[in-house]
Formats: sequence, C-alpha cells, structure tokens
Amino acid sequence: MSPRTAQIRLVSSHPEVYEPCDDSFALVDALLADQVNLLQHQPKLCLELGCGSGYVITSLALILGKEGHYIATDINPHAVKVTHKTLEAHGVHAEVITTDIASGLEKRLAGLVDVIVVNPPYVPTPEDEVGREGIASAWAGGENGRAVIDKILPVADNLLSEKGWLYMVTLSENNPSEICLRMREKGYASRILVQRLTEEESLQIIKFWRDLDSQLEAKEMAANKRVPSKVMESLLSQFPRMPFLRGNNSNNS
Repeated sequence: MSPRTAQIRLVSSHPEVYEPCDDSFALVDALLADQVNLLQHQPKLCLELGCGSGYVITSLALILGKEGHYIATDINPHAVKVTHKTLEAHGVHAEVITTDIASGLEKRLAGLVDVIVVNPPYVPTPEDEVGREGIASAWAGGENGRAVIDKILPVADNLLSEKGWLYMVTLSENNPSEICLRMREKGYASRILVQRLTEEESLQIIKFWRDLDSQLEAKEMAANKRVPSKVMESLLSQFPRMPFLRGNNSNNS
C-alpha cells in the first residue's frame, strides 16, 4: 500500500535547502484533512511555489494517487535538485523548475492550475534579507513577513483555474486576516484548515477558493471603496484573537 505522504527517511537534503519542519507538516496535515474534497476535485494540474525539499509536492501527489500533472518551482537551484531526488525516491514525477515564484510560467499556466500549495518565506526580517541566495530565501519575509506573500497572491490569482484552490501557510505576524481580505477583494472565500501553535510560532494553513458571494462582495467593495461590515465580521470570526488590518493596509479610507 502506498504511503499517504512523503516519508521523511526518503526526503533528500542539502545544507542550503530548508528541511521539512512544523510548517511543512502543518501544510501536509491540511491537505490530508481536505483529502476527500481534493479527490472529488480531481485536479488536473497542481503547482507548488517554493518546493524546498520536495516534501509537500511529493505528499500532495501521494494524497491524490499520483493522478494529474505536477509542477514545482524554487528560486534555489539546490532545492530543485533535492526535490527531484525526493520525488524519485517516492516514485512520483513532477516538472521542477528553477525560478522566482512562477516567473516565466505566467502565460503558460494562466487560468489552468487547479491546486496551488505554498509555504512562503513568512518570517519577519529586514527587507535586505529577502531573496538572498541559499537557505535564507526559504524564510526571509521582510517587514511583517509579507514581502514575498504579497507577491504570491496576484500570481496565484492569475494562475488558478475557475475551480482552483490555494493552500497557504501563514504566521500570526503576517496579519492573515488582512491576507484573507485581499483575496476577498479578488473574489475568494477562505477558511482555516489547520492552526498550530509551536514553541516559536502560531501557524495557520488557509484555503482560498473562488466563490460567487465573495465575487459579488468584491464588486461592492470596489464600487464603494470600503469593506462591508458583514465581510469584516466574517473574517474576524476566523481570527478571534488576531488584530485586524494593522498598519497602513486598511481599505476603509
């Protein structure tokens, strides 16, 4: 019987590649929790942005029974090599590409991806650490840990199919409620699948999908240039202990 997820003992490694950790495990746990829906979804094209060791994309393929086509990207060439080895060790095939997020793939994949998974660099760091070579690229997220996340959101919106789903790891410091609001403005509903408190981090795995009600709300927000109270209440209910719209990200002005 095939394993449900990638086996740690078969995951390849390199000193300059981020190894599976609490955030990786939480993301795969979220995929497992949503497995019935994923199987019914029957995705034809799945994409991981920032594949690292290959643990997540390999696990996704195993969860789906290796059906469909898989693509994984990473800016770190060592990660691309390690991901290839992890995939091969599990008998899984994927197209693995060295690129920043999905640079060079936008036209080819626009509107075609049914599932995107991403464990982005979310750790708050000085801005000059973002995009550095090597393993630092796996965690350095700039101010509030949002520098790379905010680049990923419009890319995901462009690549996702009409039935596309996005699974993303966030940290409480990233202000995930505001991330959900940004996606709501693009017509996406959201739900927390997994919340995990570690010794160092409070993690949330959020699933986004296109939703008719959210699309209508997005049009209302664009027309009125404000966030309807029901939208704020909905988002706040998901993040009861988290401050909403910190800093200068508010769209209420």
